[in-house]
Amino acid sequence: MTQRQDQRHSAELQTALAAVAPGRPLREGLDRILKAGMGALIVIGDGPEVLNISSGGFLINASFSPQRLSELAKTDGAIVLTPDAGYIARANVHLVPNPNVPTEETGTRHRTAERVARSIGVPVLSVSEDMAVVTVYTKNDRYQLEPIPSILSRCNQALQTLERYKARLDEVSSNLTSLEVEDIVTLRDVVTLLQRAELVARISQEIEQYLTELGTDGRLIGLQLRELMAGIEDERRLVVRDYFQSDMQWNLEQAIETLSGLEVDALLDAEEVVQATHLSGQTDDLDASIEPRGYRMLSRVPRIPDDIVDLLVEHFGSLDKLTRATVSELAEVDGVDEHWAKTIKTALARIAELSILDRYA
Repeated sequence: MTQRQDQRHSAELQTALAAVAPGRPLREGLDRILKAGMGALIVIGDGPEVLNISSGGFLINASFSPQRLSELAKTDGAIVLTPDAGYIARANVHLVPNPNVPTEETGTRHRTAERVARSIGVPVLSVSEDMAVVTVYTKNDRYQLEPIPSILSRCNQALQTLERYKARLDEVSSNLTSLEVEDIVTLRDVVTLLQRAELVARISQEIEQYLTELGTDGRLIGLQLRELMAGIEDERRLVVRDYFQSDMQWNLEQAIETLSGLEVDALLDAEEVVQATHLSGQTDDLDASIEPRGYRMLSRVPRIPDDIVDLLVEHFGSLDKLTRATVSELAEVDGVDEHWAKTIKTALARIAELSILDRYA
């Protein structure tokens, strides 16, 4: 994975890329400038912080249109847009950013763009006349837009990778269900599923970044991504909730956040995952037996309310006790009537039967 692919876009950069994605008026205006062989410096924001570093130019205050943008690009100065890029506020503006702000750019237009973005925190676009490329600057990022076919190709490759990882995740999830039914789950089994789920989530995040750049050109890929990722986040959360060991200084959200923040090398190390998420309690033995609370299995009961799930887990304490409970014992739980008791008992029995058949088929 290249440095570019491994980079997670900041929120500011994501917003700026969405504004210049295909299908947006601003992108059409940029394309017109590029086709005309011109350059441009465009500031997305017209607040006091922009005015304080601006001099000269003239007031436009006109609704944005790609045609107006390309015509105004013929002037030498910068073009200032409103934050939503819906209006052109000023044109032919001379920008005077703080000269002490560091920049690695060499061209005058690009140096100004980077210094403006870094010093006042607004997105700035620089269109290179010589290289015919658009560079997006935000407070902490510099990003050069790529041709759409190149992004589509990379996005499709990532989607194929996601499909393979998702298929493997489904296998691991099915295996864990069978092991839970037979009450022979080990710490290693749980970590394996968490590793797979987190890798799938990270590939999905990479594709989401591509979709931001693709705009309307990525609609079909977006539909495929949503279908593939259906239920993944819930699966990861339910597994952590079933097995992690909480205390006064550690809770579910911290465990999930820590898992998401692990570097790839650490994520692939089962022992590091165990230690980082406090998954094991008092043991670091990956082959030690552990017992689920039952959240994940109960989530597969059709239309069961969350409050009933919480009541059942709190009452029985473990999946093994829950699955062994009779209908009358289930109905004794506050908030669980006889109808739900029968539904839960039938559903859990069916899940157990199918998982065992699948495991030994």
